[in-house]
Amino acid sequence: MVKLRLKRCGRKQRAVYRIVAIDVRSRREGKDLRSVGFYDPMKNQTYLNVPVILYFLEKGAQPTGTVQNLLKKAEVFYELPSNQT
Repeated sequence: MVKLRLKRCGRKQRAVYRIVAIDVRSRREGKDLRSVGFYDPMKNQTYLNVPVILYFLEKGAQPTGTVQNLLKKAEVFYELPSNQT
Protein backbone atom coordinates (compact mmCIF):
# COMPACT_ATOMS: atom_id res chain seq x y z
CA MET A 1 0.00 0.00 0.00
CA VAL A 2 1.22 3.49 -0.85
CA LYS A 3 0.86 6.51 1.43
CA LEU A 4 1.45 10.20 0.94
CA ARG A 5 3.42 11.33 3.98
CA LEU A 6 6.05 13.75 5.21
CA LYS A 7 9.78 13.05 4.98
CA ARG A 8 11.93 15.16 7.30
CA CYS A 9 14.79 17.19 5.81
CA GLY A 10 16.73 20.24 6.88
CA ARG A 11 19.03 20.74 9.81
CA LYS A 12 18.64 20.43 13.56
CA GLN A 13 15.91 22.66 15.05
CA ARG A 14 15.01 23.84 11.53
CA ALA A 15 12.97 21.07 9.95
CA VAL A 16 11.48 21.21 6.49
CA TYR A 17 9.52 18.37 4.98
CA ARG A 18 9.12 16.76 1.59
CA ILE A 19 5.75 15.30 0.77
CA VAL A 20 6.45 11.90 -0.76
CA ALA A 21 4.63 8.85 -2.06
CA ILE A 22 6.16 5.96 -0.16
CA ASP A 23 5.45 2.33 0.67
CA VAL A 24 3.78 1.88 4.07
CA ARG A 25 6.47 -0.49 5.33
CA SER A 26 9.32 1.99 4.73
CA ARG A 27 10.88 4.16 7.43
CA ARG A 28 10.37 7.92 7.54
CA GLU A 29 13.71 8.53 5.78
CA GLY A 30 13.40 5.43 3.61
CA LYS A 31 13.39 5.20 -0.17
CA ASP A 32 10.40 7.02 -1.61
CA LEU A 33 8.58 6.27 -4.86
CA ARG A 34 8.23 9.92 -5.85
CA SER A 35 8.53 13.35 -4.27
CA VAL A 36 5.24 15.19 -4.80
CA GLY A 37 5.64 18.36 -2.76
CA PHE A 38 7.41 20.44 -0.14
CA TYR A 39 6.31 21.93 3.20
CA ASP A 40 8.14 24.47 5.36
CA PRO A 41 6.29 24.93 8.68
CA MET A 42 8.50 27.82 9.82
CA LYS A 43 7.65 30.01 6.82
CA ASN A 44 4.27 28.30 6.30
CA GLN A 45 5.09 27.64 2.65
CA THR A 46 3.76 24.72 0.66
CA TYR A 47 4.56 23.57 -2.86
CA LEU A 48 2.41 20.77 -4.30
CA ASN A 49 2.77 18.97 -7.62
CA VAL A 50 -1.01 18.60 -8.02
CA PRO A 51 -1.16 16.38 -11.15
CA VAL A 52 1.15 13.80 -9.56
CA ILE A 53 -0.75 13.93 -6.24
CA LEU A 54 -4.04 13.38 -8.07
CA TYR A 55 -2.48 10.44 -9.94
CA PHE A 56 -1.46 8.73 -6.69
CA LEU A 57 -4.82 9.46 -5.03
CA GLU A 58 -6.69 7.95 -7.99
CA LYS A 59 -4.51 4.84 -7.75
CA GLY A 60 -5.51 4.40 -4.09
CA ALA A 61 -2.75 6.13 -2.11
CA GLN A 62 -3.83 7.20 1.38
CA PRO A 63 -2.58 10.55 2.77
CA THR A 64 -1.60 10.76 6.42
CA GLY A 65 -3.46 13.19 8.68
CA THR A 66 -1.03 16.07 8.29
CA VAL A 67 -0.73 15.66 4.54
CA GLN A 68 -4.51 15.43 4.26
CA ASN A 69 -4.83 18.76 6.10
CA LEU A 70 -2.29 20.36 3.72
CA LEU A 71 -4.17 19.01 0.70
CA LYS A 72 -7.50 20.26 2.04
CA LYS A 73 -6.02 23.70 2.62
CA ALA A 74 -4.78 23.75 -0.99
CA GLU A 75 -8.20 22.47 -2.20
CA VAL A 76 -6.68 19.48 -4.03
CA PHE A 77 -9.62 17.20 -3.18
CA TYR A 78 -12.00 19.38 -5.22
CA GLU A 79 -10.11 18.35 -8.36
CA LEU A 80 -10.72 14.63 -7.81
CA PRO A 81 -13.59 12.97 -9.66
CA SER A 82 -16.73 12.82 -7.51
CA ASN A 83 -16.58 9.05 -6.93
CA GLN A 84 -13.08 9.26 -5.38
CA THR A 85 -14.00 11.42 -2.34
